[in-house]
Amino acid sequence: MVVPERRGIIHLHYILTCQIGVANRLNSRNYLKKSPLRFVINVAVVIISFMLMTTVVLVSPLSNMTNSFKTAEAAENQAVSFDVTDEPGRWFKNTGGSIAGTQSLAIINPGTRVDFNVTSNTVHTITSLIFPTGAVGMPFDQPDPAKGSKSISLQDPGLYVFFCKVHPYMFGTVIVDDPRTEGLDLGEQITLINGIEVPTSSDLATRILRTFFIATNPSNWEDHTSLSPWKVSYPNIDVRITNGEVVNLQAMLNQRYSNDIVLPPLSNPSIPGVGEVWIDTQFELTAGKTKPGTATSVNVSSWEVTRKVALPEINMNNPHNMWTDKDQKLIYQTQWFDNKLTVFDRETGRLISNIAVGEAPAHVMTRTDTDQLHVTINGEDSVAELSPGGENIQRKIPMQPDKGPRTHPHAHWLRYDGKIMVTPNPFTADSTMYDFGNNSIVAKILTGGGLESFTTGMMPDSSKYYVGNLLDSTISVIDMNTKDVTKIINVTANYNRNTGNITGPIGGQPIQLPVSPNGKYMVVANTLTGTILIIDTSTDEILKMLPCDPGCHGVQFGAKQDGGYYAYISSMFSNEMLVVDGDPNNDGNPTDATIAGRIALVDSRNTTKDDNIIGNAGMGGQGVLPIPVVYNGWVQNVPQIWKDKLIADQQNPYP
Repeated sequence: MVVPERRGIIHLHYILTCQIGVANRLNSRNYLKKSPLRFVINVAVVIISFMLMTTVVLVSPLSNMTNSFKTAEAAENQAVSFDVTDEPGRWFKNTGGSIAGTQSLAIINPGTRVDFNVTSNTVHTITSLIFPTGAVGMPFDQPDPAKGSKSISLQDPGLYVFFCKVHPYMFGTVIVDDPRTEGLDLGEQITLINGIEVPTSSDLATRILRTFFIATNPSNWEDHTSLSPWKVSYPNIDVRITNGEVVNLQAMLNQRYSNDIVLPPLSNPSIPGVGEVWIDTQFELTAGKTKPGTATSVNVSSWEVTRKVALPEINMNNPHNMWTDKDQKLIYQTQWFDNKLTVFDRETGRLISNIAVGEAPAHVMTRTDTDQLHVTINGEDSVAELSPGGENIQRKIPMQPDKGPRTHPHAHWLRYDGKIMVTPNPFTADSTMYDFGNNSIVAKILTGGGLESFTTGMMPDSSKYYVGNLLDSTISVIDMNTKDVTKIINVTANYNRNTGNITGPIGGQPIQLPVSPNGKYMVVANTLTGTILIIDTSTDEILKMLPCDPGCHGVQFGAKQDGGYYAYISSMFSNEMLVVDGDPNNDGNPTDATIAGRIALVDSRNTTKDDNIIGNAGMGGQGVLPIPVVYNGWVQNVPQIWKDKLIADQQNPYP
């Protein structure tokens, strides 16, 4: 049995079957049975209070709880409301307040209306990610993201999770509880958005519960600067699962997945890297802004955090992904929860421009032949093309021919010569291939992976490319000449979702998957399982699994001193950067891939900042950008000062 190092079992972060929580409720019938005298006294107090004040607040302690939670169960036919926000961990924010450490949960009676009000700076969808099997009105969805409000009334008891298809780690959870049953109702069985059905007693279902409390409660995120073990707080409450079994949630999750985990110590790689690496610490909070996020620079020779760029003058909002120009002087920064592409000076952090490009700009890359920028407009149906330096928008290129469903492209890639672009299309489960030579779409390829085709990686000779299908936990292999899907890699093949048994390397929700500059292997960050997979690109077989942190997310390759490459990996619910050496002995065989170092992304007294850090220090790791860019086609264009730091094989990595 293969088990990720230090976890013993996989972390499931964010979407696909999403993250869910549980909270306290007012169980008056059980309370009456267990403490009739106190119940009578409480009723008397309520009556007197009503007579004196005409306003009644009924608060009743639960005798089976070891810690106190306020009642959060909506009265019959009373609506509950979520604001859909830009706030880390509180993307779906219950306006009624926090429950068990999370503000993304509501407990209601059957028939209660749930309102969703978008207060974010950009567009979102309200989409059912999981729901009780057979529930009335499910699945719930909207074809395109928008601002405004949505409402739905939930009838059937059980667990409902809503998410945004543009930003798929945003979760709002509603538990519809039958007041006639013991324990908080999670339902007999849940259905996932991809059609999978599992009992609520299954390993997958309880991992969903666990990961919800990690994702939506910042105090549960991994702090690698703390000397204390990592502890995930769960509510001490009884829940009703498959076959009517009532179990204590806290005891069950602790028993299955342990707690108070001693994290590996921070450590520098023994061999320095070349240049620097930028990480979007998207959830970091600063004093001069109302919106979250910084761009963090790490010197990979000294492994020190040298700069934090918050850009308070523009209230930079959720910086998500970065690229640079051919001279390696500019940082192109997307603001995913806004409509802006920001350009700042790499060496000084000085703001150069802040350009409106469209709703929810996600990823940015440059063409190797023209140095033009291409930004996926995730909230729309296009890729924005900008002049070199990002000075102005030259056009928007639709990724859907004619009048078909809108694609909402996310993490694209470009061919080494700048002539072809491929996009993954989350809303249409396909991939667009665009030819700049004739300015046309030459293929729309069904990935065969089902839902949320979200990310791409490409071989350095552009013979094939890969599409990560987020919610199906598969990777499609596409031949760029025939434009056919030649293989689908199931990264969960070695995991039993009912028993939790693991028989080999596993992943879940592959979120970024770049191919090494020499084309030998691919590194895959899996956000659901908190694991890293090493895939042999000659066979497209999984070779190895390494541990990652909760919300494992960003990956890009940078040069290692004196030859080879490091893969730099960020995680959303952690404040460390992992340094993976995919081929330590440089023999072209990645079976010896290993974690070479762990670097904290927090500031120090030596860090240059344009704003003071006040919360979520180093958290929210997403986009990764090593300088210099070392991929085939780009590395040949970098200035000589950077080439001098690379060996011959790194200057021309392929073939």
